[in-house]
Amino acid sequence: GRGVLLEPSIDLVGATIGFLLSLPIVLIAAIMVKLDSRGPVFFVQERIGERGRVFKIYKIRTMAENAEEMLDQVIDVNSLDEPVFKLRDDPRSTRVGRFLRRWSIDEVPQFLNVLKGDMSLVGPRPEEVRIVDYYNSRHRQRLRIKPGMTGPVQVNGRGDLTLEERVQLEVDYGENYSLGWDLKILLRTIPAVIRGNGSY
Repeated sequence: GRGVLLEPSIDLVGATIGFLLSLPIVLIAAIMVKLDSRGPVFFVQERIGERGRVFKIYKIRTMAENAEEMLDQVIDVNSLDEPVFKLRDDPRSTRVGRFLRRWSIDEVPQFLNVLKGDMSLVGPRPEEVRIVDYYNSRHRQRLRIKPGMTGPVQVNGRGDLTLEERVQLEVDYGENYSLGWDLKILLRTIPAVIRGNGSY
C-alpha cells in the first residue's frame, strides 16, 4: 500500500510549486482558447478516484463546447472492443486544443486537484465514470489508490496502450509502490511529454 509518510507532504509541496509556476502558462493558454473557439476556458468533468469515489477534475478545454453531447456521433460505443473512448484524430478537438494536448498543457489545472486531495502527483489516471461502468473486477484493482497527474501509463505510451496494458501497468504500480518509483516516474514524465507518444 501507499504508506509512505512523506508522500502527502511531497504532493502538497510539489503541487504548490507546480501551480505557481504554471500560472503564466494557464493564462496564455486561456487567451488562446478564448480566441480560438466558443465556450469556457476550463473543462470540469466527473472522474472516479480512490476506492471508487467520484470527484471533479479540472482541465483546460481542448474540444468543442458540446463535445460531450457529440460522443455518440463519433464513436459507436457498443461496437468497441474495449471501453476506451479516445480517438487519435478526434473531430471534436479544436486547433488550440490539439496543441495543448500534444504538450499536456490541458492537464496543468490538475495541480488544484492535488491540492484538494483528490489526486496525487503520481498514480493511475483518473478514469471517466462511463468507462468505469464497463470495468470488470480486475480493472477495478486500479481504483485502490489515489489517481495521479502522471503515472506509469503516461511514461509508457499513454493512448497507444490497450486497456489491458494500461491496467497491468497500474496494478503493478499499486502492488509494488515505492517512493523511489514515484520519483522515477516524475523524472521520466518530461521526456515522455516531449516525445509525445500517445498524446491524443
